[in-house]
Amino acid sequence: MKLEKGEAFVLGIDFGTDSVRAVIADAADGVFAGSGVRHYARWAEGKYCEPRENRFRQHPLDYIESMEMAVKAAIQEAAGASGAAAVFGAPVAVFGAPVMAGAQSLASRIRGIAVDTTGSTPCFADAAGRPLALDPAFAEDPDAMFILWKDHTAVAEAERVNALARAWGGEDFTKYEGGVYSSEWFWAKALKILESNPRVAAKAFTIIEHCDWVPALLTGVKDIKALKRSRCASGHKAMWHASWGGYPPGEFLARLHPRLAELASTLGGDTYTAAEPAGLLDGSWAARLGLPAGIPVAVGAFDAHIGAVGGDVVPGTLLKIMGTSTCDIMVGERPACDEHLVAGICGQVDGSVLPGMIGYEAGQSAFGDIFAWFRNLLAWPLRAMPEIFEDGIGQKRDKALDAFEEAILPALERAAARVEPGAAGLVSLDWLNGRRTPDANQALSGAIIGLSLGTDAPSLYRSLVEAAAFGSRAIVERLASEGVAVERVAAIGGVARKSPLIMQISADVLGMPIAVTSSDQSCALGAAMFAAVVAGLYPDVLAAQKAMRAPTERVYEPDPARKATYDDIYLKYKALGDFVERTTAIKE
Repeated sequence: MKLEKGEAFVLGIDFGTDSVRAVIADAADGVFAGSGVRHYARWAEGKYCEPRENRFRQHPLDYIESMEMAVKAAIQEAAGASGAAAVFGAPVAVFGAPVMAGAQSLASRIRGIAVDTTGSTPCFADAAGRPLALDPAFAEDPDAMFILWKDHTAVAEAERVNALARAWGGEDFTKYEGGVYSSEWFWAKALKILESNPRVAAKAFTIIEHCDWVPALLTGVKDIKALKRSRCASGHKAMWHASWGGYPPGEFLARLHPRLAELASTLGGDTYTAAEPAGLLDGSWAARLGLPAGIPVAVGAFDAHIGAVGGDVVPGTLLKIMGTSTCDIMVGERPACDEHLVAGICGQVDGSVLPGMIGYEAGQSAFGDIFAWFRNLLAWPLRAMPEIFEDGIGQKRDKALDAFEEAILPALERAAARVEPGAAGLVSLDWLNGRRTPDANQALSGAIIGLSLGTDAPSLYRSLVEAAAFGSRAIVERLASEGVAVERVAAIGGVARKSPLIMQISADVLGMPIAVTSSDQSCALGAAMFAAVVAGLYPDVLAAQKAMRAPTERVYEPDPARKATYDDIYLKYKALGDFVERTTAIKE
């Protein structure tokens, strides 16, 4: 039976790197009735992080506080007196539905909740699944907090995982992870903390991913045995696979560290897709959020995989989530016989994106972060030399600096658009935060060649954009060489919607059209789709996706002439990458 508009709503909660977004979507068509965004307060202050060491940690209280505020804001907006909704960011009247009388009326029609987070973002926890940083004794210890996806402090530990997997004489547990284990992932991060912080190591009972902890929190899990672990997180980042009965055995993990085997024994053997319920909304959290108790809450998953569903991923489509980094997601039919191993990607997992299909993940460790780095570089003198401003202007000065920084990238984009491909003679490498794929290696670094006294900021910015696009092309070529054909490219995320230059250069470099989805919150929309499934409003994820999908906003068509120029520059990009890898990579 077809849902009527205004009959049922679902709540999608998307935890990003800097903030959490909550959307209330009409389950009939995916239209956003309300949304709320809250930034992490401690993270915004730079607490618990040391960028020079590639250490990035987030306090669980940031997640709790921001989620509560964002959900309440979404409910209030949805229940506003105007009765208006936002269709993927644009105001529109809710035809066929009465003006909502208030938050209580709206909340009573919210039927399901789903959550996505960054990952791998694990944390050590106690026997109840509570992160150690919520214990007053560990409240200021970064090692007791969530280790953000882009934390690269475990490069050496990842290399040890790789070396052991190849040499220990048993199964290679990295083979469904692209054959290369990364410092961005679960076991490497855990090993780093176990060896560097004995106090945290002694206290920890288990390890929990962010996407597993939030549903457990909302459903009132008090015993780690009752927690449902994400298939997405476990399969792509923790070497879980059904063929060897779950996670790597204790015999393997103990060779890395005895405590790893003990902690692994607390993870259980089963994993679950996001189309399955983790439990029902706990009464205490229902009261805090202003929602009815007993709403089904879906098993969590990573933002990229949930966002791919929100971005309309189907077999043959490469869905690019383009933000601070990129995650490239594809799905394929589950083979009837042995699964073909795809080398150098971030894993292939049954059900990680769409239940019943293999989900493939690749991506770049830095994308938007590259351009933010360049902006900060250009703005450094103004931030570092406040004495050049007159005393007494205080807050006005800070606002002026903020406005200046916000204007840098749009100005660079306009100027760089006038630079012809190859005209400046620059070639850049996009590994400023290491390389995620093909072939993860976080020890690698970025590079630029062709600099001269005539090099200006717009030309250098364009070269950085081209490098990011070349990194995308390397991923597409690897997938194709491994038998995963890319027939169509689609993109979601802030960069995809905000930067026509980046998208056009990407289309030119790939030689393929790129369709940009109109939703500016595709991850939260994808979560809403899964919420509708666990609520029983749709029989499966594909049905929810068909009903709730966002339309395409724009298609970037490649320019054949520029594609030919970029083919030549791409060869130089690969040669530069080979040189950097030979001279900077960690030797085993």
